[in-house]
Amino acid sequence: MTVKVKVKSEDEKKWVFFVRVEDMDYEVEVKREDYERLTGGKTKPEELVEKSFEFLLAREPKESILKQFNLMEIARYFPEYEREISQG
Repeated sequence: MTVKVKVKSEDEKKWVFFVRVEDMDYEVEVKREDYERLTGGKTKPEELVEKSFEFLLAREPKESILKQFNLMEIARYFPEYEREISQG
């Protein structure tokens, strides 16, 4: 499944990304402090979002993913998210 990520907007506190997975569209907010904690600034924010969607798609169908959410909501549903996404 192809995940396409584009920056929709950004400011000093967060990014908002437009994400497309085949025929489904999503809007994802990423706070800069969460991005830094998860990646240490070692990957692009777009890559973090792409990897996060790959993580989600390995666990649920694209139709089950919320249409609009903050990236850290993933950890509410999948406690292993932060550990796995931080590792690579």
